[in-house]
Amino acid sequence: MKFTLSLFLALFINSHYLIAAEVNNGDIEQRTQASKAVIKQFFEELKSELKGALTAGGPAKAIEVCKQVAPAIALKYSTQNNWSVSRTSLKNRNPDNAPDAWEKSVLEKFNARKAAGEDPLTIDYAEIVDNKGERNFRYMKAIPTAEKPCLMCHGTKIKPEINELLNKHYPEDKAVGYQEGDIRGAFSITQPM
Repeated sequence: MKFTLSLFLALFINSHYLIAAEVNNGDIEQRTQASKAVIKQFFEELKSELKGALTAGGPAKAIEVCKQVAPAIALKYSTQNNWSVSRTSLKNRNPDNAPDAWEKSVLEKFNARKAAGEDPLTIDYAEIVDNKGERNFRYMKAIPTAEKPCLMCHGTKIKPEINELLNKHYPEDKAVGYQEGDIRGAFSITQPM
């Protein structure tokens, strides 16, 4: 078989792209696993704080944890990893947690995946995103409304005294009306490449 220079270059370029694709897929998997580990730590820490607050002072204390402690936990993991670690939702409680365009699109896809029968506990998404020449790895993990305590502040039947506190702390609150199993939002991570 006679190889021409153009055929050799075509084979070389194609194999180079295959190698690059494998590296990118490996990089995505490694970054995804690291993101999952951080989200697990974030979730466990927040869950512990919320349970302690509910035991110590009921929903009023839990609202304080969400308002003050949750952002501090997100900042801690952001600083430790030199990433952006946050929570977001299509129906956010805190306007500072409103989704950007990419997050909004992913959250809409999460809801479609849940509607198609996928378990919200397993729903996540990862992608390398190019934004104005800056490449970032982005990852989101769905937050399902899975436990009864969540519904005290996020459900359809919120007690008047809790509703009053929510309105005091979050006058623009949209994070209500959920039922058990609904996707309430997502953890969101951005890692610089």
